[in-house]
Amino acid sequence: MSVLDNWDSWKNFLGDKLHQAEDKGISEEAISNFATEIGSHLADKVDPKNEQQRILSDLWSVADKDEQHAIAHMMVKLVKNNGTQG
Repeated sequence: MSVLDNWDSWKNFLGDKLHQAEDKGISEEAISNFATEIGSHLADKVDPKNEQQRILSDLWSVADKDEQHAIAHMMVKLVKNNGTQG
């Protein structure tokens, strides 16, 4: 099963990556910028695997660049307390 198949697994995966980045001293703003790039990649290349990802994909598709950055920043905040280190 892929980490993308389950919403909780996806949040935990992202949480782990967030904590790794923070441990390396990467700022939350830099992480949000990177999350925006990943969001664009996922929207263009990956079919959503669950209802939550479908909602995010639909929101992403109608958002402008600033709104997409806001979505990415909210995802960072959402997963901050997830993962094995959270």
